[in-house]
Amino acid sequence: MADAQNSGTSAAKPIRLRDALRQARIEAADRTGVVVDLRDAEIARLEILNEALDSLFAQIPDGVDLFDRGISQGDTPRLWIDVVAHVVMGRDKRLYRFVQDTRYGRIVIAESHEAAKIVDAVTDYVARRMIEREHALAVPALAPVVTEAPLPPAKPRRGGFALFALGFLAGALALFALALFAALRHL
Repeated sequence: MADAQNSGTSAAKPIRLRDALRQARIEAADRTGVVVDLRDAEIARLEILNEALDSLFAQIPDGVDLFDRGISQGDTPRLWIDVVAHVVMGRDKRLYRFVQDTRYGRIVIAESHEAAKIVDAVTDYVARRMIEREHALAVPALAPVVTEAPLPPAKPRRGGFALFALGFLAGALALFALALFAALRHL
């Protein structure tokens, strides 16, 4: 009977070492329940996601330098996609949270317990960023080049001192009138 079980497993498709390592990391991260190991579980899950993103980042052309992917291991481990977007683990250390920092604060792009859904969200984000880059670098080919003649130099302003003197005189008269009004009022 043991021979029948062994012969049945050999007919199944062979398991790649990379898949076995990924499965072992997932199992180790799932079993981790000690507070000390929570950070290691976060890093392990982020490494799993990082490996899942390898095929996406391999497709990005070499000339595109928008993305700088890597795991930072600070107080809160993060998988950085670019300067403003990263993946961080949720409070339960099993939830992937893909966020982007904007001028109005941090926005959550996607949340999921499954790495595949986050990979899809990162793929969409990368595609949008690459299109934004193309639009920013595009120069309209049909737009005529307009060369404007330089403006003539502005005439120097005259009468600046006269205007200052007039303002000074008006201020002195106003103070004199105010002092006279206050003196007459107390009589």
